[in-house]
Amino acid sequence: MTNILELSNLTKKFDSFSLNNVSFSLPKGFIMGFIGHNGAGKTTTIKLILDMLKKDSGSIKVFGKDNLIYKNEVMERIGVVMDSTYFVEEWNLADLEASVSPFYKNWNSKKYNDLLDDFYLDKSKKIKELSRGMKVKLMIAVALSHDADLLILDEPTSGLDAVSRNELMDILSDFITDENKGVLFSTHITTDLERVADFITFINKGEIVYSGTREELLEKYLVIKGGRGVLEPSQRELILGYREHSVGFDGLIEASMLRMMPESVVYEPCNLDDILVRTNMGGNSYE
Repeated sequence: MTNILELSNLTKKFDSFSLNNVSFSLPKGFIMGFIGHNGAGKTTTIKLILDMLKKDSGSIKVFGKDNLIYKNEVMERIGVVMDSTYFVEEWNLADLEASVSPFYKNWNSKKYNDLLDDFYLDKSKKIKELSRGMKVKLMIAVALSHDADLLILDEPTSGLDAVSRNELMDILSDFITDENKGVLFSTHITTDLERVADFITFINKGEIVYSGTREELLEKYLVIKGGRGVLEPSQRELILGYREHSVGFDGLIEASMLRMMPESVVYEPCNLDDILVRTNMGGNSYE
C-alpha cells in the first residue's frame, strides 16, 4: 500500500507536555481515526503536520514528500476542518470564495457553489451567522472545492447533533471512494469512527499506544466481569480501569491475558469507547 501520510519519530517538547517519537502511516484510500484523551497530543500532532508548530525532531511526509521542503505543494493538496472556522467572521460566503480561491491553483468555483447548494448554505449569510454544523459543512466545501487529496479533521463533530454528524460521515465515505485520497479524522466521538474508520491510531500522553486496523484493535481487548472476591491482587493488576461495585467487578483486559483469569469470569467484545474510557481511568476504582 502507498502511504498518503507518514510520521516517523516525531518529537515536540513543551514545559508540561511532550510528544515522544510519534510514528504512524495512513495508506491511500482509507480513513484513519485518531483517538486519545483530551491533552493526549492529537491536536499537537496535527499542527505539526500542517506546520503550525515547529517539530523538535522526526520527519513528516505527505504524498511522499517532506512537509516543510515541499510545503506549498503539500498544502495545496490538504483540506483542513478544525473544531472552529479559521475564516473572517464578517465575510459572507461569496466574500470567502473571493478571498480564498487565489491561494489554490485547482480552485473550482462551480463545485464550491454546487456544494453550498447541496449543503443548504446561503451565500449571502455571514460566517458568524452560521450554526456550528453549517460552519463544518462550509470548511468541507472549501476543502473539496480545491480538490484536496488529504482531509485532516480535528474534532469537527464536537457539539454537532446526530443528524449533522451523520451527514458528515456520508461526505467522508463519498470522498474516500477515490482510492487516491485519504482522511485523518481526530475525534473523541468514537461511534463516528466505528462507522467509517478503516484504521485507528491511539495516542496517550504523547506516545502512540496503537496504530493499525480498527478490527485488530477491537480484537486486542475484551470487557471482563465477575463476582466480588474472585480475583487475586496480581490478577486485578492486569485489568485496565478495574472497577468494583456492589455485586462484583468489571474492567478491560488484553485478550492474551484472559488465560490468567479464573474460569468464573465472563467477557464480551469491547468498543472504542470502552478502550478510551478504561485506559483513562488508570488504577482501580470502587463504588
